[in-house]
Amino acid sequence: MIRFSEGQYDAVVIGAGHAGCEAALVLARTGLKTVMLTLNLDSVAFMPCNPSVGGTAKGHLVREIDALGGEMGLNADATALQMRMLNVGKGAAVQSLRSQSDKNAYHVRMKQVLESTDNLRIVQGEAAEILTEGGKCTGVVTSYGGVFACRAVVVATGVYLNAQTITGEVVKDSGPNGFAPATLLTDSLIRLGYSVRRFKTGTPARLDGRTVDVSRLPVQEGDPDIYPFSFMSGGVPKDQTPCYLTYTNAKTHEVILNNLDRAPLYNGTISSTGPRYCPSIETKVVRFRDKERHQIFLEPEGKDTSEVYVQGLSTSLPHDIQKEMYRTVEGLEHCEIVRYAYAIEYDCIDTLDVLPTLEFKKIRGIYTAGQINGTSGYEEAAAQGLMAGLNASLRLRGKPPLVLRRDQAYIGVLIDDLVTKGTDEPYRMMTSRAEFRISLRQDNADVRLTQLGYDCGLVTEERYARYLERKAQRERSLAELDGRADQKKANALVQEYGYAPLSGGVTYADLIRRGIPLSVLRERFGILSDLPRDVADSAETEIVYAGYLKRNAEQIEKAKKMESRELPADLDYEKIEGLRLEAREKLNRVRPLNLGQAERISGVNPADVAVLMIYLSLHEGK
Repeated sequence: MIRFSEGQYDAVVIGAGHAGCEAALVLARTGLKTVMLTLNLDSVAFMPCNPSVGGTAKGHLVREIDALGGEMGLNADATALQMRMLNVGKGAAVQSLRSQSDKNAYHVRMKQVLESTDNLRIVQGEAAEILTEGGKCTGVVTSYGGVFACRAVVVATGVYLNAQTITGEVVKDSGPNGFAPATLLTDSLIRLGYSVRRFKTGTPARLDGRTVDVSRLPVQEGDPDIYPFSFMSGGVPKDQTPCYLTYTNAKTHEVILNNLDRAPLYNGTISSTGPRYCPSIETKVVRFRDKERHQIFLEPEGKDTSEVYVQGLSTSLPHDIQKEMYRTVEGLEHCEIVRYAYAIEYDCIDTLDVLPTLEFKKIRGIYTAGQINGTSGYEEAAAQGLMAGLNASLRLRGKPPLVLRRDQAYIGVLIDDLVTKGTDEPYRMMTSRAEFRISLRQDNADVRLTQLGYDCGLVTEERYARYLERKAQRERSLAELDGRADQKKANALVQEYGYAPLSGGVTYADLIRRGIPLSVLRERFGILSDLPRDVADSAETEIVYAGYLKRNAEQIEKAKKMESRELPADLDYEKIEGLRLEAREKLNRVRPLNLGQAERISGVNPADVAVLMIYLSLHEGK
């Protein structure tokens, strides 16, 4: 094929999903001439599975993306059909925002943002090969021979690499939702030295909402009295679209169990690894045979369509069985399927080949982000896209990289897990993965990260001014809550809550620590009257968690000391006496940057870390 020049660029982003969009925006917004390649312009920021953003731990990621200057939070707020706070009955550390998005509106708005961004060119085309010279990235070649010369590449191909959809006995070479797969790039990645494997995910059917009877089903309303994802948004929509709740039953399970011989997951058609935390209905029914029912959510796909997403009924059963199965569920007895469910298999890489900056260890200038890194979820993808794009930008601008620590952000936990531990299944972020989650709350994401984003040149002056304003408000609220309360009113209030009369004066913070909500104090004493509710709530959380946060801070300081002990990049672990064989193999494979990362590697035990500490002590200063 004849090759021709498509121009000289600073960076090329391959893919226009949630990772690709954030990466392209970061690069262009930091002044770098960028091109974004996509198989189909209609798939920009497309939501092939649930049209939602956020959820448990994922809401934390979105707020962190926003705090750093990313776009996902703004886009989710602007296109939300419904917003809710999950885990409201639990502590603030694990509460997470979730929005039901208008699927088409989300795509349209993000595409408009990309098209109006300076320094960014969008091209419909398939990346066929990444060019390198002297251990550095030099360009990308399309399937039509176009050569985009560049100094950095962010590979954000999602589930499109050699994608195949599987439904019953039918296997098709196809990307999600009928989009074409990418069939050429995997071979190029293998030639470059990436380890490639095969993962699987899937999606439920979409129903014609006019054929769904919700009259007997519990309604799940949105919550208009919460803050949005973005620190720059005005608020959440007041007029929200309801979702509905239903369940599978014995008949549903009978249909599935009677047809396992036609289920690709159980007849050998699918052999790749699927997501543990988002299993198909076949897996749930087989694995949990004692459960009488499984929860199903009926969620709208958009204002311009009657399509309904059936969360919890993901399947790869044949179409005839799907139709029978869906109609066993209450409310779906007469439903018509407009898009049948399917499983999808795709190529992805082993992230032990990747540095904490998300750059490839073997060739400079190549970064990966999103589902190609073995993760699942729009939010995980967007977070990686932002960090890959930002680190590519920092390198091209001659600046130090940004690697977020586990105590700084959920994004830091996500990337550290991937590059230190790897993943043998599609990775999903959960609050339980973050050991410092009390410090990594949604409400303080801007306090933790916006200054870093500003220092990297990504956070705008407008956003930074908003951050400084909120920071000042937060400090003022904490100072005001540390003030003395009127003793007579305070005495009456504590007795209302069942406490003994006060023997002396108390601060508002003391009252909060006694379990009296800040909302009550604001009403009774008129405090913090001119401050936004989310700022005041954040201050309340700081007071309630003060003891835990102090303990957390001590643990963080210990972790920082380990992170500060850097390991030489060229260290040959085979030659260090005292290390176990498994530890040597794992350390040479991962190439940790410091002792903190080394001690998190699976197969490296405390005794191995002690050996490394002794080695460093003996060789420091040499």
